[in-house]
Amino acid sequence: MANRPDIEKAVARLTNKYGAQKEIRKLPEFLWESELVDSLVVGQYGKGQGLLALTNRRILFIFEGIVSSSSEDFPFEKTSSVQWSSGMLLGSITIFASGNKAEIKNVAKPEGKLFVENARNRLSRPSMDEPTTRHRQPPAAPPVDHMAALRQLAELHQAGILTDHEFHTKKAEILSRI
Repeated sequence: MANRPDIEKAVARLTNKYGAQKEIRKLPEFLWESELVDSLVVGQYGKGQGLLALTNRRILFIFEGIVSSSSEDFPFEKTSSVQWSSGMLLGSITIFASGNKAEIKNVAKPEGKLFVENARNRLSRPSMDEPTTRHRQPPAAPPVDHMAALRQLAELHQAGILTDHEFHTKKAEILSRI
């Protein structure tokens, strides 16, 4: 494993590393530039036992088998929610992203619960990489050209599309806004 303090700290919090030794060693290869690992859990997704990582940019599952390997990522901007459900000894983490549902089973209870709590906290705050749009003002409405509206109204009236009553009503409405 690369000498990365963020990964070492997350690995140190793991009580169960069984079935994820390869994934822990290969984790740095899957990370993007300036991506930091916050939490890790070991669990089963699909047919493989692997590592689920929570970073500052996404949730990532890595499986390194003998004959095959796979990874799947869930970027925060496409992830709608993360759920935790537990049984007697183990639990499962369910990730809802872009209309898909991914369930990671056989997760140690204390680690899984903490992982989901951290993921929910991360999903509830805006990304540092994206500009916040929460406080932006809506764009101002374009100025209305009342003279052009009156000309168009007169043309519609002359063409017989508007009755005299409709023409005079709409004309009075436009003139009242000037």
